[in-house]
Amino acid sequence: MSENCNSDCSNCTADCAERTEPVTNLFEAPHELSKVNKVIAVISGKGGVGKSLVTSMLAVAMNRKGHQSAILDADVTGPSIPKTFGIDTKATMNALGLLPAKTKTGISLMSVNLLLESDTDPVVWRGPLIANTVKQFWTDVLWGDVDFMFIDMPPGTGDVPLTVFQSIPVDGIIVVTSPQELVSMIVAKAVRMAEIMQIPIIGLVENMSYFRCPDNGKDYAIFGESHIEEIAKAHQLSVLAKLPIDPRLSKACDEGTIEDFDENWLESVAEIIEKMEK
Repeated sequence: MSENCNSDCSNCTADCAERTEPVTNLFEAPHELSKVNKVIAVISGKGGVGKSLVTSMLAVAMNRKGHQSAILDADVTGPSIPKTFGIDTKATMNALGLLPAKTKTGISLMSVNLLLESDTDPVVWRGPLIANTVKQFWTDVLWGDVDFMFIDMPPGTGDVPLTVFQSIPVDGIIVVTSPQELVSMIVAKAVRMAEIMQIPIIGLVENMSYFRCPDNGKDYAIFGESHIEEIAKAHQLSVLAKLPIDPRLSKACDEGTIEDFDENWLESVAEIIEKMEK
């Protein structure tokens, strides 16, 4: 340390052991009329493992517990949240900003499909535009008072996840996986990204874990034996839940009646999330 040090490292070029860099907070504030208590991001290393399904079921579970829940659909090129909840209306605006859609039980939603003329219109945008759209879902939407917001992330570790983690104060991450052995490598990438971004990982949820035969009650590993325990041990994480393959669940998503589905497979996960409020 120099004898003339004034402890202002931002304007100093000296290389010393005591040097400290100023911390830059890149988080964006939500809309001034919004108050979001906790933000949970649901991520996966690859597509097709049920990330949107887990997001929807968690929002429903927290809503049933009496908490105001919301879903920010950050999967701009593959949005499925509105269909899962049977929402076919478009988002509206007032003089103050963009209004989220409301499900029949009061869950707030925002998705790019609520802005497109047709649900089947493709989003042919480059990465920066997609990432900025997700950021605007956080800053420009009048969410109101939200206890738990769930962000349905796109698969992978690209522009949108990076934008979300840098712009939105995420309190925790849930990683969704499936039983295939290949997934262990992909999960490791998602977990590593969360570690780099210094965001706590709540745990792992395995989807399509087994199929329970209605005729004999036995469980069958349709996609092979589960490796989630090995993955969890390797990264010192908790296995939060294992979801079965259930045709009733697929039907509920297709018909937009996920709020009526009454299995409580994620009840233990909801209890863990609920404790984060305190």
